[in-house]
Amino acid sequence: MAASGGYRNGTHKGNTKVDRLGSLGSATKSSSLKSKPSPASPAASGLRRNSTGSVGGAKDDAGVPGRVRVAVRLRPRNAEELVADADFADCVELQPELKRLKLRKNNWDTDTYEFDEVLTEFASQKRVYEVVAKPVVESVLDGYNGTVMAYGQTGTGKTYTLGRLGEEDTAARGIMVRALEDIFAEISPGTDSVSVSYLQLYMETIQDLLDPTNDNISIVEDPKNGDVSLPGATLVEIRDQQSFVEMLRLGEAHRFAANTKLNTESSRSHAILMVHVKRSVKGRDSTLSSENGNSSLMVKTFKPPVVRKGKLVVVDLAGSERIDKSGSEGHTLEEAKSINLSLSALGKCINALAENSAHVPVRDSKLTRLLRDSFGGTARTSLVVTIGPSPRHRGETSSTIMFGQRAMKVENMLKIKEEFDYKSLSRRLEIQLDKLIVEHERQQKAFDDEVGRITVEAQNRISETERNYADALEKERLKYQEDYIQSIKKLEEQWVMNQRKHGSERTTSGLKDDNFDKELNGVVPVASAAEETAELKKLLQNETSLRAAAEEEINNLKGQVVQWKRLEAAGNAEILKLRKMLEDEARRREKLEEEITILQSQLFQLSFEADETRRQLDRGGSGKVLGDLDSFMSQIRHSQLSDSGNGDKASMAKLFEQVGLQKILSLLEAEDADVRIHAVKVVANLAAEETNQKKIVEAGGLSSLLMLLRDSEDENIQRVAAGAIANLAMNETNQELIMSQGGISLLSITATHAEDAQTLRMVAGAIANLCGNGRLSSCYKLQIKLRGEGGIKALLGMVRCGHPDVLAQVARGIANFAKCESRASSQGTKNGRSLLIEDGALPWIVQNANNEASPIRRHIELALCHLAQHEVNAKDMISGGALWELVRISRDCSREDIRTLANRTLNSSPTFQSELRRLRI
Repeated sequence: MAASGGYRNGTHKGNTKVDRLGSLGSATKSSSLKSKPSPASPAASGLRRNSTGSVGGAKDDAGVPGRVRVAVRLRPRNAEELVADADFADCVELQPELKRLKLRKNNWDTDTYEFDEVLTEFASQKRVYEVVAKPVVESVLDGYNGTVMAYGQTGTGKTYTLGRLGEEDTAARGIMVRALEDIFAEISPGTDSVSVSYLQLYMETIQDLLDPTNDNISIVEDPKNGDVSLPGATLVEIRDQQSFVEMLRLGEAHRFAANTKLNTESSRSHAILMVHVKRSVKGRDSTLSSENGNSSLMVKTFKPPVVRKGKLVVVDLAGSERIDKSGSEGHTLEEAKSINLSLSALGKCINALAENSAHVPVRDSKLTRLLRDSFGGTARTSLVVTIGPSPRHRGETSSTIMFGQRAMKVENMLKIKEEFDYKSLSRRLEIQLDKLIVEHERQQKAFDDEVGRITVEAQNRISETERNYADALEKERLKYQEDYIQSIKKLEEQWVMNQRKHGSERTTSGLKDDNFDKELNGVVPVASAAEETAELKKLLQNETSLRAAAEEEINNLKGQVVQWKRLEAAGNAEILKLRKMLEDEARRREKLEEEITILQSQLFQLSFEADETRRQLDRGGSGKVLGDLDSFMSQIRHSQLSDSGNGDKASMAKLFEQVGLQKILSLLEAEDADVRIHAVKVVANLAAEETNQKKIVEAGGLSSLLMLLRDSEDENIQRVAAGAIANLAMNETNQELIMSQGGISLLSITATHAEDAQTLRMVAGAIANLCGNGRLSSCYKLQIKLRGEGGIKALLGMVRCGHPDVLAQVARGIANFAKCESRASSQGTKNGRSLLIEDGALPWIVQNANNEASPIRRHIELALCHLAQHEVNAKDMISGGALWELVRISRDCSREDIRTLANRTLNSSPTFQSELRRLRI
């Protein structure tokens, strides 16, 4: 049974658990190492220097590549092996100076393997810690996640390597104890903190070793960044090394162990130690000075304190075992099955990552889910594989070595975990704000006092000026009044003197003078005034008549202006009508030209048939094939004109019977251009039938069509070949073949040089079919290849044509691409912005979202809805004006399903909801 509760930090003979991590980069070695690492301590120190001060920068997004470092450790022979294998040599030979290991297959043949470190049976615990775990611990102190894991057969020394407490002999301390010693030596107790969780994975249930009653802890994954957490686990803050050792002893007492043939205290669970390190990085303040008169004001601007959060995960895996060798039975057998299943799931993940597989089966086991960040994630990972020397276990030793070799091929993208301590910054800013408020109030009071003083002084000056002005005005008035009185007196005196002087003259002349005065002073002025009045009346009448005429002219001009506006509006309407008629005529002309082209082709075909008939006797079999081919083309045309689907099928069946597909495909390479044109038309018609597509591809028809697309300069051949490829691209299997043979590049080149709208329509249709008709498992991989070979750029380039049919195919391709991207994002196989947005397709999508052509508008509306379903695209869509189109679609779209999809997308996106609230929509 597996109920033993003793701590198994035994002698060298004890078992060690192996943790199979998928990817952890080395801090002391170059991340680009493959088999033999080169010393890179400077690279490690450079990495640590560069990581500081990167908060909020691009580093959080880019990361640093780091390969999983793998060390192999050999356990010395135990007492049983010294007796049983006394006559046999060890199955392994170590060469630590060359970092090599040789595995003996027999007495003559060996296999050689290279590792990052090779540790002999005489390697000390300190040496093991320094080469395996210390670089990871240093990275954790710098703010990265790190993982140390041991993997190997049961009884090879995994627990001894990781979990030995070393209470009796300090030199025997394992990696867990030494790692915490280094962490406590580096942190500051006042500002930094260390918290620890200790768990075990037993029979696919996660149990808390610090709280045995908590025996079913769930795993929670962050949907945004994929981080794995265990919110139900006990998290203990550790202040010193002694309390950590006591915690390890307590947790180890609750682990499950059992006695087997291979190990007296075999661990039956995977132990996981999680150490959370939170360190504060002090930011430097900067000051700004401003001059104001003679006073200088110093203003501090604060940089938020940086907090680095690193997590160290030490995994002591249960050992793999073979049932026939361990002798497990009953409940112990069930435990062994569970251990082997979880280790097998871990091995599958390592294989997938080592081979760069598109799918990594992380969810097959809780162990792989817990170690998701350790392989293929953002953690720096070191793996120690433990092996035994006994030749009896050569198979298990070989399996362990191969596991380590595959793990060395896994690379992680290391990312520093930094964030701003806004609470501390807020407290500092509040203190600074209080100081600034007090200073402002003091300056405001001084300013108010100065303004009051200046106001009183100004009022006094104004009062004094008003008094001086009044006095000067009064003096001036008295002076003028006195001068006026004196002038009056002088005039009166002069008048009296004149009266006295002329008194006698007035008396003698009498009435005569009076009559004369009346004539001069009365009659003459009256006559003059009457004439002036009459003249003024005449002028007034003239002005009145002129005014009336001007008003009448103004009214006439206003009427003419109104009439001209009406005529202009009617003219504009007529112009629009004529323009529409002109466009209709242009379309009719195009259709007529197409019909003329078809009729000319038919006429040419008839003449060609006549010529071929004359040559049949001389050409023999090939003439018969060509005649059959021409006959078939005539039947196809006749069946198309009569819209008879049954006729098409009958004609195709007749072609296969009379000519044969191989002979038809051979004509694609004929020297005669006309023969090639007819042959490719036949292949295009055959490819329209799903039952013929597989036969055409198997017979080499796809390669021949791509060759025509590449080598032919005849645009007619290019157009028909592109149409045939478009038909073949409707099949999922054919899509991969077309892309693998460079079909996207050839279609893109054809689109660049083609000028004919029908050719561009065929090419756009082929690319549109390749944009997203496949299965989800392969759809996104094909999209990456399509985008890399210029497929999206080619689609966007074809909009220059402006033909509605071409634009409809471009819109369909973009909609297919966006739909496939949306599915890949919802399944977690794609992260980041849409490739369409990165290639600049969004402006054209927004511009044509309300296109008058129904097919174009429907596809664009679907593309917008699919792009908006992924939150990472929201900001780009808002800045590009797509939000307004989504709102319009949710309200005015004629199709209910698109309208419902737009509403659901807008309601489910926090970014869109925030922008709509800001715009008060």
